[in-house]
Amino acid sequence: MQVLDLGSGKGATSVFLAREYGVQVVAADLWIEPDEAAAVFARAGVASQVTAVRAEAHALPFGKDSFDAIVSIDAFEYFGTADSYLPYLAGFLRPGGQLGMATPGMTQEVRELGAIPQHIRKLYGWEPIAWHTAEWWRFLWEITELVTVTSARLQQDGWRDWLTWERALAEHTGDLTAHRPVIDLLTADGGDLLTFAMMAAKKN
Repeated sequence: MQVLDLGSGKGATSVFLAREYGVQVVAADLWIEPDEAAAVFARAGVASQVTAVRAEAHALPFGKDSFDAIVSIDAFEYFGTADSYLPYLAGFLRPGGQLGMATPGMTQEVRELGAIPQHIRKLYGWEPIAWHTAEWWRFLWEITELVTVTSARLQQDGWRDWLTWERALAEHTGDLTAHRPVIDLLTADGGDLLTFAMMAAKKN
């Protein structure tokens, strides 16, 4: 099984997929050097299963129907919100192939709120305009009729998992100051607006 990990970063998701499912993974990212990612895969013992590629999400260097599945974790908000992106990405999936992503989301659309709430904007600037609800993503994908959405939901208590992660990073790095702003934001928000949107679909 051939899987594309799109916006793979340093490769945590790629390592997980290779270890847990025994699949072949292409880890594609624009900002992480392929050699840096390859070193991670070697240390994790999955170098024979994962190939690191530098790629821009709108100019992917792959052929039509290259993958059985495409996953994107904590990256899709940076490149996938345009109306034309799902049709472009679907071209790399084989018929019946699966697409899944999880990305920062909100319980209400910024456009419905009329502005990015100040406590969020103070930390993230304009970026949260791309943090959509699951239903926003569902419509964007389904309207193309290229895929059938099999799941569209907000992660239950996603803000708590995000908070746990930030606290773990602070403990691991010993730098609470660097993570304090996000910890404080999530604590204050308490899941009122911040969570993760999770999507899965199958190519028609």
